[in-house]
Amino acid sequence: MRIALLSYSTKPRGGVVHTLALAEALAAQGQDVTVWSLGRGGDAGFFRPVDPAVTVRLVPFPDGPAGEGTGARILRSIAVLREAFAPHAGSYDIVHAQDCISANAAGPCVRTVHHIDHFTTPELAACHERAITEPYAHVCVSAAVAAELADGWGLRARVIPNGVDAARFAAADPAARDRLRARLGRYVLTVGGIEPRKGSLDLLEAYALLRERVPGIALAIAGGETLFDYRDYRAAWERRAAELGVEPVVLGAVPDDDLPPLVAGAAAFAFPSVKEGFGLAAMEALAAGVPLVVRDLPVLREVFGPAARFAAGPRDLADRLAEALDGPDPARRAAGTALAARHTWAEAARRHLDFYAQLPVRA
Repeated sequence: MRIALLSYSTKPRGGVVHTLALAEALAAQGQDVTVWSLGRGGDAGFFRPVDPAVTVRLVPFPDGPAGEGTGARILRSIAVLREAFAPHAGSYDIVHAQDCISANAAGPCVRTVHHIDHFTTPELAACHERAITEPYAHVCVSAAVAAELADGWGLRARVIPNGVDAARFAAADPAARDRLRARLGRYVLTVGGIEPRKGSLDLLEAYALLRERVPGIALAIAGGETLFDYRDYRAAWERRAAELGVEPVVLGAVPDDDLPPLVAGAAAFAFPSVKEGFGLAAMEALAAGVPLVVRDLPVLREVFGPAARFAAGPRDLADRLAEALDGPDPARRAAGTALAARHTWAEAARRHLDFYAQLPVRA
């Protein structure tokens, strides 16, 4: 089967991580897989090496004019990817888009809806709507998101959870982990950057409360590549940090090889997102045996169950983090590592192939 998986970026966002891991797992099961994406800002490759069994087609996407807004940049992204991909679309048995941009660019396609956004910018709202309604088949990574799709659009999606490279995080280099602990001290980690969807302001408030109970604890924030302009939110976050008298360690994008020891070195992992489809970064923390505290959302209850602690707001988040830092919880840790080990990319690929086989043959 010839399969095209389309993404929008080369950076380590969750959907891009998913696309590459799924492509490699499909190729390992004998499929002919090509990943298409935009090479932004001169990028000639993805954030990590890709198995040579997968063909990579990066479409150059130069920086736009000064002052280009988010809406204009996304519309240009769609146009550039569409122009490059359209002549090749008919050569694939399956065209599978992994996000709104690639779904708008792909033409007839399967779409994975990782989570549902709510945009107010007219161009973005229209793109989001088309990316849901125009694909001929849908996949969701959790039943909670599939239910949103059914309730809002009457669409039935196949639920195929994410995989996770559990062994990579369970076997993080101890020396690298210890160097990070020496540098950062005892730290709570979050991955995803500083942005509204990640609940960054709530985490900041919780961290200020936590420091009163656990003196010396640090907060490290990794990741954050995004197409959206969150400068105003980031400025508000920095002002609030100054008001609270706290100084989180903002690491930015972390090299892929450094991520497992960074996760494994954490005393706890905070995941206060207000909207998620699965929570891959949190699952990686469980694989590393790190205590996990997540926002109390139906989707995260579904995915993590007894392996995580759940928090509704900043004070609750501080309380649950304090509990996680208080001492080992062997039962919860065992539940977490077992849960992560069950979510394999090989199984995700097998379920995708079963789904593809049931789809109508494209003309």
